[in-house]
Amino acid sequence: MDASFINIAIVVVYLLAMLAFGWWGKSRTKNNSDFLVAGRRLGPFLYTGTMAAVVLGGASTVGGVGLGYKFGISGMWLVVAIGAGVLLLSLLFAGTIQKLKIYTVSQMLTLRYGSRATEASGIVMLAYTLMLCATSTGAYATIFVVLFDWERPIAIAVGGAIVLVYSTVGGMWSITLADQVQFIIKTVGIFFLMLPFTLNAAGGFEGIRSRVDESFFQIDGIGVQTIITYFVVYTLGLLIGQDIWQRVFTAKTPTVARWGGATAGIYCILYGVAGALIGMAASVALSGVDIAVKDDVYAEVAQTLLPVGIGGLVLAAAVAAMMSTASGALIAAATVARADVLPFVASWFGKDINTDDSDNPEHDVKANRIWVLALGIIAIVIAIITKDVVAALTIAYDILVGGLLVAILGGLVWKRGTGIAAAASMAVGSVVTLGTMIILEVNAEAPLEGIYANEPIYYGLLASALVYVAVSLLSKPTDPQVMRNWQRRVAGQAAEEAPLPTAAR
Repeated sequence: MDASFINIAIVVVYLLAMLAFGWWGKSRTKNNSDFLVAGRRLGPFLYTGTMAAVVLGGASTVGGVGLGYKFGISGMWLVVAIGAGVLLLSLLFAGTIQKLKIYTVSQMLTLRYGSRATEASGIVMLAYTLMLCATSTGAYATIFVVLFDWERPIAIAVGGAIVLVYSTVGGMWSITLADQVQFIIKTVGIFFLMLPFTLNAAGGFEGIRSRVDESFFQIDGIGVQTIITYFVVYTLGLLIGQDIWQRVFTAKTPTVARWGGATAGIYCILYGVAGALIGMAASVALSGVDIAVKDDVYAEVAQTLLPVGIGGLVLAAAVAAMMSTASGALIAAATVARADVLPFVASWFGKDINTDDSDNPEHDVKANRIWVLALGIIAIVIAIITKDVVAALTIAYDILVGGLLVAILGGLVWKRGTGIAAAASMAVGSVVTLGTMIILEVNAEAPLEGIYANEPIYYGLLASALVYVAVSLLSKPTDPQVMRNWQRRVAGQAAEEAPLPTAAR
């Protein structure tokens, strides 16, 4: 039987299983909490798997192997930075976040500061999650293009439809089960298949060392500036991303959120090292193969170095990585759009929209499904018509970190931080980040050079921090009643479920 046929069959079975998970999740989805945060009932095993799955997407899997192919062991730093972000979030903040019993990052800001000015953060978060979903959708479509010989728009539409179906039907319960299977497939594919087979094909570490430049074994071979950038962008971004926080909200207890997440962070670091080693070995084992783009190394290893059938499982692992990120970003975008952005925009027109329908759980779930479906279609369209979605994601990511990081973390760690200071720091940080990006782009020698520069996020963070501290010290302390309510939430004395806010709150 043709090897390519077997590989295709394995991937098709995997995709059909994803659809089945949607129907399984539907049976467990009874209300708003079930759909958005899996009823806040995930134990250590499910929580660790779903957290690792959502952060380890195409950039970590396919991109990590490609970086190892080009730079050697130092190609691990991108994924290590992601793992460090999960570790820090879990050990420092996840326990507190889990106790709040909320649904979005913007709700945390409203609770902490008692200021409606911080509700604008939902717009930035929506842009970030929507672009993340579109980027992931376009990424796993590249596997379908190679495997099925489809045109790119068809590949995006079919792959996006699969994610859209299981996310819409079952919400977070479907996504959690899908993530768990994806976590297992990725673990087997990377650690137990690709790594040993590729190392063996390269002649082991001695075979690699004898045929590559010594810089391949240098821990900083990719460049110190690049490593710093990875930690600033990815580690800090993971501390405040809605897609990551929404997984924290699914934990059954603060202990699960803390230690399950820490385990996922360690797993991510090991995953990054494994990916870099696979890339290093591939640079030797595939030395006679013409590979124009480093991200093609992953598929080339699967199809060239691995036995029949195993290559299909490894390709399924790549699709799994990208789908888990896409589905997590999609439900995060829908949650932010309904809970934060809709009431905020309505308030500008004097409308009071209550997005909580807890008295009618079936209607509430239906409303959430509509938002997931609508935004999923938008993400698919963006992925199809936009050639460089990554540029849009970079802009959203930079504003997320440069504009929102200080206000969010400041609220968690500094009691003197005030609402007016948070709003000012968000505004100044976003403007400085975006302004620096525009200035650099106008003066750049090549297209998108300013967008991908490091300076915007550095300047945005610095300006945001200075404004936050200065305005906090100069303004009146946060209302004592707001702080008392916040402390009760932090102490785990919240109601079982916090309702989604109305525009009037």
